[in-house]
Amino acid sequence: MTARDTGTHDSTRAVRVRAEGDVDEEALAYVRAKVDAALGRPGLPEVTGEVRVARAAAHHVERPWSAGAELRVGSARVVVHAQEASAGELADRLQDRLQDRLRGQVETAVHRGDGARRTATPPPWRGGPTDGERH
Repeated sequence: MTARDTGTHDSTRAVRVRAEGDVDEEALAYVRAKVDAALGRPGLPEVTGEVRVARAAAHHVERPWSAGAELRVGSARVVVHAQEASAGELADRLQDRLQDRLRGQVETAVHRGDGARRTATPPPWRGGPTDGERH
């Protein structure tokens, strides 16, 4: 199997979509559209990386279509894999998983940013006041 490089799918993002095996242009276009929809969220930092789409040559395989996405969204790494029976189902599954991962990344970033886990004053071993110094 040889991989063919179909180039970046959006001028604002450097995400490369690659095909391996017997993948037609129509299937690639649908995958590109779904990846664009998943990554088209407003406020999303720069996205770079690669999406690989493959179709197994063996006809007896239940789910011959597979995809793997390795993306860098800002400073976070997002990895998604999917396998399905058809190219359309694969593209839909890939979009859903990308959106779920991105949603999880955003929620994690929000929880890290809030002060819920921080105390009002630092402990004494971090330069805070000792028990005798509190007022």
